[in-house]
Amino acid sequence: MTSANLLPSLQSGYRPAHSTETAILHVISELLVAVDYGDFATLTLLDLSAAFDTVDHDILIERLQTNFGIDACALKWF
Repeated sequence: MTSANLLPSLQSGYRPAHSTETAILHVISELLVAVDYGDFATLTLLDLSAAFDTVDHDILIERLQTNFGIDACALKWF
């Protein structure tokens, strides 16, 4: 995949000389650049590893749409 240039340039997984450290450094760098330019910056982290064990999926989708306005691609993550 690397030789065929099929991976996004910022993908850290499954690439030589890339790791979670390089991914974190990139995120921190982007946040600092935004703040330096006077922009607002926020980082939201979601741990969904056990989120669906006790939640009714249909209710979750409905609440995300109606209460939080989440739709399209972001809604498909859930």
